[in-house]
Amino acid sequence: MLLCESEMKVMSILWDHDAIPAKQVSLLANDRYGWNKNTTYTILTKLVAKGVVLREDPGFLCRAVLSRDEAKAEETAVLLDKFYGGSRLSLFSALIENEQLTADEIAQLRAMIQKG
Repeated sequence: MLLCESEMKVMSILWDHDAIPAKQVSLLANDRYGWNKNTTYTILTKLVAKGVVLREDPGFLCRAVLSRDEAKAEETAVLLDKFYGGSRLSLFSALIENEQLTADEIAQLRAMIQKG
């Protein structure tokens, strides 16, 4: 399930809390992004409809159902398919093509490859 940028911003707030009232989410969204309450509530409603946020009453208590790691995995899979034809090698190549990696970064990459 692909989430749009505004939905990811709200999810980021939810991931920072176990459960949080929608009113508090709207206050944090206002502080972070300058959004008004209606914008935040609209996005929360969409996230509930998508099944990635659980709404509990009373008080419109919100809880993320989709974890940050699950969202990362889904977004990465979409990116991989959309731009690199599913090829991890093409993605990695694009990421390091114009970058000068440090010896430590190279060692970390080698360790990940050997582990994986």
